[in-house]
Amino acid sequence: MAKHNELGKLGEELAVEFLIEQGYEILETNWRFDKAEIDIIAQKENTLAIVEVKTRSSIEFGLPQDFVKPKKIQLLVKAVNEYVEKNDLDVEIRFDIIAITTNKQNHNIEHLTDAFYYF
Repeated sequence: MAKHNELGKLGEELAVEFLIEQGYEILETNWRFDKAEIDIIAQKENTLAIVEVKTRSSIEFGLPQDFVKPKKIQLLVKAVNEYVEKNDLDVEIRFDIIAITTNKQNHNIEHLTDAFYYF
């Protein structure tokens, strides 16, 4: 597996552990619809958190959350609409980013709730 894929997988595993510790129920990981992939779908009370995980080994080229681009947001919105309809859910929807910087020994995890909105 390529190094960047290993880093991404590590980040998603750390994000799942973090969310569970924060009281979230993990409903799905790597859920796909068309060209979109939702890293984590988690629920806490009546809120469905659609979580994009961004992991970097350094912030030399920008913060992890800076790499969530408008095209990705469009794909996430389309995918979450399908997920909610398919599962007949009546919940609040929130888009979060979990930004992780790691050097294998130390991990800095930042949970950005309501990181972006859709219309």
